[in-house]
Amino acid sequence: MRIYKIVFSPTGGTEKVASIIANALGAEIETVDLSVQNFSGCDLTDDSIAVIAMPSFGGRAPKTAIDRLKTIKANGAKAVVVAVYGNREQEDTLIEMADTAKECGFKVVAGISAVAEHSIAHQYATGRPDDIDVQQLNEFAKSITGKIYSSTDTEPNIPGNRPYKKSGPGLVPKATSACTACGICAEKCPVGAIDKNNPKKTDKKACINCMRCMAVCPQNARKVSGAMVKLVGAALKKSCSSRKDNKLFL
Repeated sequence: MRIYKIVFSPTGGTEKVASIIANALGAEIETVDLSVQNFSGCDLTDDSIAVIAMPSFGGRAPKTAIDRLKTIKANGAKAVVVAVYGNREQEDTLIEMADTAKECGFKVVAGISAVAEHSIAHQYATGRPDDIDVQQLNEFAKSITGKIYSSTDTEPNIPGNRPYKKSGPGLVPKATSACTACGICAEKCPVGAIDKNNPKKTDKKACINCMRCMAVCPQNARKVSGAMVKLVGAALKKSCSSRKDNKLFL
């Protein structure tokens, strides 16, 4: 049975979680990267399993990732939806992903809210997913496999609200004086918001605040406002300081 890892992971945390689950489900894995520019969709078969993983941006799935997921034809493939959040809360991310997956023709058999290091306030969930997470996710993958091979197609009871919460504003990274105009950020930006001829220029309206440009810059030359980072960190302190467990829905 082919395993498809369908992932939107601008800074790498979601990719780590998705890989743990996909590797535990089977050996033959095909990656579908929703973060590449000009993503054109794909077709799956009804005997395949998809691990669909996205980060939570302020309690919602990234619109870009959702729009690209909608271009995939599932043809009855089974899906495990995975929302990855930075130790605050995934809120409506997972239910939005499950709803979209079903629109595409997937049969959602499991859901996971998993924790990874926060993409802006790195002091929260530092180093996660860690060994404890890996063990928990591997054990849950066994339960998912058992459900699939027992031919049980019941949908998990995934939490969330409809209508989904409104998305809030994000932080737009800017180039610093350390920028060498190498163009890697422009090449890797999921939505092409960075000018390839002048990487120091960013289209603020096109930017989806995913922080990929910061993660891939070899010169560490893209930053968001230090004052804003401190405000974000302070705002998250109460809700993020204690360790959150992964939440599993079968």
